[in-house]
Amino acid sequence: MGTPLFVKVCGLRTERDVDTAAEAGADAIGFVFAESPRRVGAGTARRLAARVPDGVLTVGVFRDQPLSEVRALLDETGMRAVQLHGGEDLAYYDSLRTDGRTLIRGAAVKGEVPRYGERGEDILLLDAPVPGAGEAWDRTGKRLPGPGRRWLLAGGLAPHNVAAAVRTARPWGVDVSSGIETSRGVKGPELITAFVAAARGARTESG
Repeated sequence: MGTPLFVKVCGLRTERDVDTAAEAGADAIGFVFAESPRRVGAGTARRLAARVPDGVLTVGVFRDQPLSEVRALLDETGMRAVQLHGGEDLAYYDSLRTDGRTLIRGAAVKGEVPRYGERGEDILLLDAPVPGAGEAWDRTGKRLPGPGRRWLLAGGLAPHNVAAAVRTARPWGVDVSSGIETSRGVKGPELITAFVAAARGARTESG
C-alpha cells in the first residue's frame, strides 16, 4: 500500500464542522482570512483552531494581503500552516519561512501547470482558474507533479467524484471546500464525512 492520501478540508466556520472534519480523519483544516463567503475573523478562528486535535494541521488561507497583516493573524490564531492563494512573490514566501510554519502555495491552473517548488513552498495546491468557485479544471494532457512531490488536487472535487480524480491524477493529497457545502459558505457535516471516506477509499484501492 502506498502513502496515505492527505486530505485537507477548507473554509470551515463552525464548531460542528471542525469536529466533524477531525472525526472523519482530515489531515488539515483550513480557515479563510481572504475575502470570501467563507471568511472568518481572528477570534472565531482562534476558538475553532483550539478544538483541532494536535495531529491535524491548522491552515490560514490568504490572498494578496499585506505581510504584516498575515503575520499578525497567524500569530493571533495559532495557525500552524499558511496557504497563499495570490500573486505573492518569492521574497514574500521567504519572509514567512522564518516563522517555522508549513507553507502551502495555492496556484490556479490556467494553462501550463505551475511547477512544484517555484516559491520554495512545502506543499503545492493546484486549483481551478477561479479558486473557491467549485469548478474543476481540465487535467487532460497536463504534466502534473510526479511521485514524491507534495501536491494537492483542488477544484470541483466533491464526494461523488473525488475517488475518480484521485485514481487518475494520483495526487499526494486533495483539498475541498465548496464541494462539501449545502449552500454557498455553509458546510454539510454528512458531506464532509462522505468526502474524506471516498478520498481515502480511492487511495486504498489504487495502492
